[in-house]
Amino acid sequence: MKNTALTQVHTDLGAKMVPFAGYNMPVQYVGINAEHDTVRKGVGVFDVSHMGEFILKGEKALDLIQRVTSNDASKLYDGKVQYSCLPNEDGGIVDDLLVYRIDEKTYMLVVNASNIEKDWNWISKYNTEGVDMKDISDRTSLLAVQGPKAADALQSLTDIDLGSMEYYTFKKGTFAGIDNVVVSATGYTGAGGFEIYFDNEHAEYIWNEVFKAGEPFGIKPIGLAARDTLRLEMGFCLYGNDIDDTTSPLEAGLGWVTKFTKAFTNSEALQQQKQAGVERKLIGFEMIDRGIPRHDYEIVDADGNVIGKVTSGTQSPSLQKAIGLGYVKNEFAKEGSEIYILIRDNKVKAQVVKPPFYK
Repeated sequence: MKNTALTQVHTDLGAKMVPFAGYNMPVQYVGINAEHDTVRKGVGVFDVSHMGEFILKGEKALDLIQRVTSNDASKLYDGKVQYSCLPNEDGGIVDDLLVYRIDEKTYMLVVNASNIEKDWNWISKYNTEGVDMKDISDRTSLLAVQGPKAADALQSLTDIDLGSMEYYTFKKGTFAGIDNVVVSATGYTGAGGFEIYFDNEHAEYIWNEVFKAGEPFGIKPIGLAARDTLRLEMGFCLYGNDIDDTTSPLEAGLGWVTKFTKAFTNSEALQQQKQAGVERKLIGFEMIDRGIPRHDYEIVDADGNVIGKVTSGTQSPSLQKAIGLGYVKNEFAKEGSEIYILIRDNKVKAQVVKPPFYK
């Protein structure tokens, strides 16, 4: 089990620790609902140092990124971030990731913790033009400071004007007196805020400074359980649940990051799939009757015929109702369609809705 540079800090704070993607991670501190609420209304801090970071450098760095990712990275400019996918050769997804353009020849890719080795091997396989690749995951710490008060809570720590930063942009600068820190207006909660990348050696110091600066704004540490309920309220995909090696980006509603203006891994087959139409789609749904949907529960029609499967589900703390994501046959994917979730052999009524659930 790997630790992040802040594992001891979480333990000292009384966090409940669980194994996650090979790391010892805080799942909650005081409770999911309270932590969820803190991020939606105020500001909370997630230690997400388990995420992977690769630096790609050289004349052909962009060419390599274009070859392995589905989105069009040629649209990036210095300081811009892009959400994308690594398609596999069989119509599925190796991983979803963020692409950061540092300069014309230097990029940072941020990948999911559980896929670091898999992604590295996958990209390396296509690196036939000598792009310099560095895996900096083990020496990089990452804090996600999320919520509507995030900019105010952090502003005293940096001369970067946080309030004016556009969504999905980043700046490199001094943060809490430490140079060369990446501050990124990104996150996985839909509540606004920033992700801050720095070397492990500064982790405890930066954590403490963030909490000092954020104290007047009610800043709190937040665990992975609330991260999951927050992202689900936004309808954001979680790799391993809603997307994986068997789901196509088009089935998953990720057509918006699948650009056929360039050739990429398996792009011809995906283009054919787009023309032919997909047979199943990832949908959002809200429970009408009582019951909480869980990963892998079957979705059925009114007659009890299996039409799909739940990929993520929870009781939404913000909406006080049960919500979920799942794949269903195309004919049941229309907004307003009535579907049923099999919960302990009972058909429980739900309705297809368009995410985000939390507006």
